[in-house]
Amino acid sequence: MSQSKINFKIDKKLKKELDKICEEIGIPLNVAFTIFAKKLARERKIPFEVDTDPFYSKKNLKRLKKSIKQMENKVDI
Repeated sequence: MSQSKINFKIDKKLKKELDKICEEIGIPLNVAFTIFAKKLARERKIPFEVDTDPFYSKKNLKRLKKSIKQMENKVDI
């Protein structure tokens, strides 16, 4: 099987964390990425759920703004 090389940049702290995790489970980092790539190619989707932090949802931000207004309008006695 011929192979291709993929180069990309990643945050140093994140890379260090990934290296440590991969070492703990006994696989090199490139094998972890290969597993990810194979699963992505086979299933044609990212093999985990991708979502945003619910804290920043429109509904929650609206509620937070309302709470802030209530707090700002509260008069201390």
